[in-house]
Amino acid sequence: MDAAFTAEQDEIRRTLRELLTKRCGPDGVRAAAATPAGYDHELWRTLAGQLGLPGLAIPAEYGGVGCGPAELVLACEETGRALLPSPLFATAALAAPLITALGTEAQRAELLPGIARGELTATLAAPLGPALGLLGDNAGDWAGGGRAGGVQARPTDEGWRLYGQADQVLDGHSAGVLLVAAHTGGFARSRTLLFLVRADAAGMSRVRQTALDATRPQARIELRDTAAELLGDSAEEGADVPGVLARTGCTAAAVLAAEAVGAADRALERTVEHVRQREQFGRPIGSFQAVKHRLAELYVQVQAARSAAYYAAWDPAAGGLALAQGLEALRSAASEAVQLHGGIGFTWEHDIQLYFKRASSDELLFGPVHGLRAHAAERAGLFTGRAAVAV
Repeated sequence: MDAAFTAEQDEIRRTLRELLTKRCGPDGVRAAAATPAGYDHELWRTLAGQLGLPGLAIPAEYGGVGCGPAELVLACEETGRALLPSPLFATAALAAPLITALGTEAQRAELLPGIARGELTATLAAPLGPALGLLGDNAGDWAGGGRAGGVQARPTDEGWRLYGQADQVLDGHSAGVLLVAAHTGGFARSRTLLFLVRADAAGMSRVRQTALDATRPQARIELRDTAAELLGDSAEEGADVPGVLARTGCTAAAVLAAEAVGAADRALERTVEHVRQREQFGRPIGSFQAVKHRLAELYVQVQAARSAAYYAAWDPAAGGLALAQGLEALRSAASEAVQLHGGIGFTWEHDIQLYFKRASSDELLFGPVHGLRAHAAERAGLFTGRAAVAV
């Protein structure tokens, strides 16, 4: 493994940081999150048109840049630093890989070029932690099997129809197309498939939910006899949808880990700036040894999480473990930032609370850190030998 980045990759990082520094300051983040869509449309068009951000990992034949996960990881580390409200993660890390892997040639040719240009946003309507295989085997009934609720699909003479509800769908209220996970085959022979639902589909209700982290908008999707198109070939009964979701989850976890590292790094920087200026007993509080030790330990934790995220960009199979490392580093950095900022760190007016909310929200959405690590250990067979000895 060569851990050094290429000149092109470094240029992506530098250009994106410069743009977000100018266009996505704390006031801009709050203003964008407060819009009905939850993000700044003008900034999104700039990121898509000038930098090709949503098309970084889309194949060149469909209008994308044709890069790999490493470029997307680097880009999302920068968007994480700025806490950028955007549909980038849902569109580029969730929906686009699924369309590429499962979609027919006609579906790829129709959807991917628009995604690459930033004209079309997309998302995955499913419980993300279980669906992406981050917390365990995703071959079960996480979408609501049989009579258990969730979303059900029924074939008719006019095509597929969907019934049910999906909650906490990232950017679900604004996405141009939704990939909805639904059960088919009834109670006895149920299997999970993915369906394309257009934004203007009749019978679909989309409501933005009040989320802990306003910079990562979520929505509740209600489907009542909603027309849908099967993602992929209807004759392809052997499509491994859970397997594709799990592989997508590995890459998405690496991207999320990089986002968390970027946010943790920026929270640490802001805390260091504060303790250098804030004085107590006639000297900066950053000069006290106890504060230095806390920040030094936090620095090591953030750098370790960054290394894990970069490794996962090279080997997505390590994405779950990297995500656990990144989320833990962000939670620690945000908690220390709130404490070391003192009373002001708890206030709505100060920006440091945004990092704490991002840390808490991501862990709720994608799984607790201990759950991510337990699944990674189970996949690696770390406890097999111990269990055998105990028996």
